[in-house]
Amino acid sequence: MTGKLIIFSAPSGSGKSTIINYLMQQGLGLAFSISATSRAPRGTEQHGVEYFFLSPEEFRQRIADGEFLEYEEVYPDRFYGTLKAQVERQLKKGQHVIFDVDVVGGCNIKEYYGNRALSIFIQPPSIEELRHRLEGRGTDTPEVIQQRLDKAEYELSFSPRFDKIIVNDDLETAKAETLEVIKHFLSCEL
Repeated sequence: MTGKLIIFSAPSGSGKSTIINYLMQQGLGLAFSISATSRAPRGTEQHGVEYFFLSPEEFRQRIADGEFLEYEEVYPDRFYGTLKAQVERQLKKGQHVIFDVDVVGGCNIKEYYGNRALSIFIQPPSIEELRHRLEGRGTDTPEVIQQRLDKAEYELSFSPRFDKIIVNDDLETAKAETLEVIKHFLSCEL
């Protein structure tokens, strides 16, 4: 049996990571997509476990060869992306592959896999609430928070392209709603 794909995108501070971590503990056979990056391994990170570590040159060659479902050059020579072959390996093992990607990457993966993929957009209740959450973290400067909010406005414009929008105005409700949506998707025949 081959697995299915579940794609998550959201502005920073929407609660996406918290919801994904909750879902990973629900016994649904979910596995994270293992991304590729051109950055060096950090700490105890291992090739093929946390990431596939590629040189910038190798990353560019694989882009040219059409091996990525999605990718982004975050900084000069700092790439992140999802290799088609790795996703296919995970699906063939029967894993349901979870993606935590930006909105453009999410749309690209959904377009490639069609009804085998469920795309979910985690949305904050408002930009004002998002600002409050980001400020409450206490980890970013006011300039970085404003950059994240500006990016959030752009990301929110993509939400209609996702299969399901979950508004996270109450975390427990958002977790329960997301779990039900995913259980339904996994139980449906393709």
